[in-house]
Amino acid sequence: MNITKRKIILGVQHVLAMFGATVLVPSLTGLDPSIAILCAGLGTLIFHASTKGIVPVFLGSSFAFINAIKLVLEDNGIGAVKGGIIAAGLVYVIMAGVIKLFGVEKVRSFFPPIVTGPIIMVIGLRLSPTAIHNSMYETIIVDGMEKSVFNPMFLMVSLIVVATMIIVSIFAKGFFKLVPILISVIVGYIVSIPLDLVEMEKIKNAAWIGFETDTLNQILTLPNFSLSGILAIAPIALVVFIEHIGDITTNGAVVGKDFFKNPGIHRTMLGDGLATMVAGLLGGPANTTYSENTGVLAVTKVYDPAILRIAAVFAIIISFVGKIGAIIRYIPSPVMGGISIILFGMIASVGVRILIESKLDFAHSRNLIISALILVCGIGIQEVPIYNNITISGLAIAALIGVILNKILPNNI
Repeated sequence: MNITKRKIILGVQHVLAMFGATVLVPSLTGLDPSIAILCAGLGTLIFHASTKGIVPVFLGSSFAFINAIKLVLEDNGIGAVKGGIIAAGLVYVIMAGVIKLFGVEKVRSFFPPIVTGPIIMVIGLRLSPTAIHNSMYETIIVDGMEKSVFNPMFLMVSLIVVATMIIVSIFAKGFFKLVPILISVIVGYIVSIPLDLVEMEKIKNAAWIGFETDTLNQILTLPNFSLSGILAIAPIALVVFIEHIGDITTNGAVVGKDFFKNPGIHRTMLGDGLATMVAGLLGGPANTTYSENTGVLAVTKVYDPAILRIAAVFAIIISFVGKIGAIIRYIPSPVMGGISIILFGMIASVGVRILIESKLDFAHSRNLIISALILVCGIGIQEVPIYNNITISGLAIAALIGVILNKILPNNI
């Protein structure tokens, strides 16, 4: 197989990894999934242009903005949502300038291994309940309410997917060893069809080319920079900044490169901001770096940023091709659950690796206290309300606690 075909297949694998979460955000907020996919692809290309094309990152829809977007959309309409998201992107850009002004070493001093290691573990472990839920539980409607019910077929399919991924990752040779996720998804899809877990009717009815009328209306609606929309959405960017630091640290740890220095955390923040502003202009959710795709890097050990750009182009194409989008959109829940178990576990394991490689002494109370509070708060706290429907995630709280304790606790305890 030539290099070009290999990269295309690897790029498709990255799209499969990010797809479920990226379309979930618009589904929960009332935005359009096709626009979200388009913005993910465009945003990723913008990010790569801003970071000299050397950071293997894929941008997808940010979960941090869900509540605020839903509230503003219901109260003020899509125009106000667009204005708020554009303003959030501008906050990212301003913060990138501040980071550039004070220098990377100043920023890095707040995130030593005793802080970044547990934070990365939290990033993976916070996502683990979602992986387990998708692998074992079916969501049904009972008396108008959603209820999760254990489904043995889900468990069987997810176990087949996990087993396939393990077998391919360890025993496969050559190119097949590089695409365990793609092979696992295909196997899971094939197993799911006779079990009636694939929504074949929706795939059959999906249009081949073009956007629906409602999608076009969302794209063409002009942004409305209302104060209420901006105040509800834009401040969340200040919280997501800490998560961005964690995600870029994780990505660099997986790849084995220092992205804080080259291209610089100010450039990654700038890329995220510009991508979010474009997403806001088109009517998509705010963008963020995706842990799912970092998990793919950890599994495959293929770190070529060009593959992520191929994935971005593919995402843009399928946003216009409804049939392909539907095939990916309706990947059965247990299939993605099985994949996620491995991906999210890999991310948590990277955090453990950082602690081991940094040779931190956990006989010191200081290290125990910092890591303990990051882990418990990061995993135990889902989100805390700040103002109206604006919330701060447990990850951001844990990171903030870690940064503060690292600065104020003496090194000799």
